[in-house]
Amino acid sequence: MFKLVKKSNLSQARLGELKTKHGTISTPFFMPIATQATVKGVTMSQVKDLDAQIILSNTYHLFLRPGLDIIKKAKGLHKFMGWKGPILTDSGGYQVFSLSKKRKVTDKGVEFQSEIDGKSVFLSPKNVVEIQNILGSDIMMCLDECIKWPCTKIEAQRAVDRTSTWAKLCKGAYKKQKLDRLLFGIVQGSVYKDLRAKSAKELVRIGFNGYAIGGLTLGEPIKETYEAIQSAVQELPLDKPRYLMGAGLPEQIVESVKLGIDMFDCVIPTRNARHGLLYVRLNKTDPTGQLSTNFYQKIHITNAKYKNDFKPLDSNCSCYACQNFSRAYIRHLFMAKEQLGKTLATIHNLAFYLNLMKDIRAMIKEGKL
Repeated sequence: MFKLVKKSNLSQARLGELKTKHGTISTPFFMPIATQATVKGVTMSQVKDLDAQIILSNTYHLFLRPGLDIIKKAKGLHKFMGWKGPILTDSGGYQVFSLSKKRKVTDKGVEFQSEIDGKSVFLSPKNVVEIQNILGSDIMMCLDECIKWPCTKIEAQRAVDRTSTWAKLCKGAYKKQKLDRLLFGIVQGSVYKDLRAKSAKELVRIGFNGYAIGGLTLGEPIKETYEAIQSAVQELPLDKPRYLMGAGLPEQIVESVKLGIDMFDCVIPTRNARHGLLYVRLNKTDPTGQLSTNFYQKIHITNAKYKNDFKPLDSNCSCYACQNFSRAYIRHLFMAKEQLGKTLATIHNLAFYLNLMKDIRAMIKEGKL
């Protein structure tokens, strides 16, 4: 299922291959977000043209709308959204805790009020696995309790215990249904290093196809983020993929790869693109061959200084947006409130992130990261 191809001598970075029902993925990789069965503003064909290996959709949102009946009639999420590659579905735990105004959490699961029609909905460890099986996910996530930051150690401990309880129930449902998809457990523990290690150990004892690290990059100091990642990773097996959920900024991805992380997702490239914030590579590498913290810059394309700028968005990028249009044109589209501006910006930002992952993989292979 997961093959470790190479481990760096300079850091904990590694190359691997993750085999799924819909294809084998080279790690480390980044997943474009298709929360509601769409990467906002672009087609699946455009995402494929960017060499995205896998995309992420969300159990919580798809369960509420369009609902499982529609997905069943469509013969699964892949056909419904027109994507032939692998799909990872988040369990919805984060959305329950971040979006639901009214919720009741017990060891049996979480009851919450639908943000769409206000109806009461219940998610349990068992039905989260069943829902993701109906969706046809290649990689399914266990239900976890993600808590806000800051939190007390007692609150974090309670979330770790409940997450472990739910993980056992998820694994039981997974085994009972004899599913041929991958199931990942999620490490919790906030910024408390000992709790991160405890959570990781408990999940490893249960046994999963891979392990995610959730509940980070929620506003905590970045130093504590990296320490929490390190505490979890040192307890996770070498022969299983590691997934940092929801992170994030380009420099965070580089540093997390160095800590041994293989998988990433984040709304940053697509969300920022829709607001005219674009990522541009300066030099692909610094003089030592290492990706430095200042290897890119941000462009606010609506700024007046781009009105007469006829250079491409990024001269280091070969995506459709950069090869065919100028900064001046894309700025014009944003100022005229034309949807194409957001589409071109999204194409470029996704290209930036996916190209960054290609460069990271190449640098690990060459012994430079």
